[in-house]
Amino acid sequence: MPTNQQIVHRLLEVMEYDIVPKTREGVKAGNKIFGGAIFLKEDLSLVIAGTNNETVNPLYHGEIHTMELLYKMPREERPNPKDCIFFATHEPCTLCLSAITWGGYDNFYYLFSHEDSRDSFHIGHDLRILKEVFKLDPGGYARQNDYWNAYRIPHLIADFPKENQTDFNNQIEQLKKIYADLSDIYQASKQSSNIPLK
Repeated sequence: MPTNQQIVHRLLEVMEYDIVPKTREGVKAGNKIFGGAIFLKEDLSLVIAGTNNETVNPLYHGEIHTMELLYKMPREERPNPKDCIFFATHEPCTLCLSAITWGGYDNFYYLFSHEDSRDSFHIGHDLRILKEVFKLDPGGYARQNDYWNAYRIPHLIADFPKENQTDFNNQIEQLKKIYADLSDIYQASKQSSNIPLK
């Protein structure tokens, strides 16, 4: 199994070079900024990357649409979920937490938190649904449980040797700027979309 540093490096690399281009196109079509990817644990090779596609189906959140793309692959090309790392650009909502669970993944990693989605990207539904439907305060769900373990990338980086943290944090700052720009485009056009929860 690769080290946490190797995993973080690969996830951020795919986020920048595979997910962001798909998300740019998705945002132009009126979709939100969330994306996902699936990797093989063994060598961190990318299986599939996707982005939000809610203008087609309101259930096609970034994670769900990534799984949809996976299941369009021939069965013999689809790896066992237990052999995979699931990555979400943003902390999964309750729908996507359930999909990751029902999909059979024993892990997921994410960069931006629910609070980031609300405060930086002005999409607060995740926290509101957790509170209104499930009566959970922010952070109230179990990030380690019998189904999976969740890992937030900045928390992993904080445990790396100091000399290794700077490059990762610089990369994250660059991704924050990219996603801030994408968020501005989405927010400016969202009223004309057909997404129920904008």
